[in-house]
Amino acid sequence: MSTVDGLTAPVDVADEVASASRRRLVRRRAGGGATRSALGRKARWAGWLFALPALVMYAVFELYPIITAVQYSFFDWDGVSVATPAGLKNYTRVFTEPQLLASIIHSFILIIFFTFLPVLLALVVASIVREIKSKALGATARTMMFLPQIIPGAASAIAWTWMYSPNGAVNQMLGAVGLASLQRAWLGDFTWALPAVGIIGTWLATGLCTLLLMAGIGKIDTSLYEAASLDGANRIQQFRAITLPGLRQEIGVCITITIIAALASFDVVFMSTQGGPGYSTQVPGVQVYQLAFTENRIGQSSALAVVLSIIVLAVILPIQRFFREK
Repeated sequence: MSTVDGLTAPVDVADEVASASRRRLVRRRAGGGATRSALGRKARWAGWLFALPALVMYAVFELYPIITAVQYSFFDWDGVSVATPAGLKNYTRVFTEPQLLASIIHSFILIIFFTFLPVLLALVVASIVREIKSKALGATARTMMFLPQIIPGAASAIAWTWMYSPNGAVNQMLGAVGLASLQRAWLGDFTWALPAVGIIGTWLATGLCTLLLMAGIGKIDTSLYEAASLDGANRIQQFRAITLPGLRQEIGVCITITIIAALASFDVVFMSTQGGPGYSTQVPGVQVYQLAFTENRIGQSSALAVVLSIIVLAVILPIQRFFREK
């Protein structure tokens, strides 16, 4: 019995030691988990503290003006006297007053020049530049295409105004090639003023779209083109079967940026025509400015701005969803 007791006692002691070690390990792990949880909470709070200045700036200079504009849109107010409630009258006028409705229609027409033409031209130019073997020549081409993005839109509009003048570069070029019958005061013509402004937008947007699409082409595996060539595909077939599908996301970005630029255009139109002649180039951005600071119709200006924001979202969100789908 003593022998058994002598053997049993060390076993019991070993069990107790192992049990104590397990308990210490459990406590240590529990303490470590709590420490990690506390550190995680501190890190999250630290992240929010770093973002706080940007959030404050966004709330003050973005959210507050939006809320204020929505509030003003339900009042008739000249900016000085007491505002009177107008209900939905300001929104009704946006779609019933010919001048206001025409400005919205003009912005959609500008999409042709700000979006469709630049994206199509950028696809062609990007495909051509991809074939350039010389690095120096390729870099020069990219630089030249991006130059319009360096120049502010207002400065570009002023330069194009000079070129569109009766004695400007455009009419001089037409006269030099024997097309003097086409010469006109482009920005003073009721028919051609809006397309002339749109061409300025095409010139501004083509370079950006080209660089975005060139970056997208650079991600496409060159072995796909080599395999297509071996299968006898020509360049047009390669473009349709390889380049276009590979540029789906980049094309979506180009279309999104340029449509917003067309619908919310201000600087190019204001500096070139200020909405004239008459109202032939009037767009919502310029109209909002003129309603607020020229005609003192703050409520009507706010209503048009709100409608413009809704239109931009209504157009952009489906486009984003379409190009995000596989």
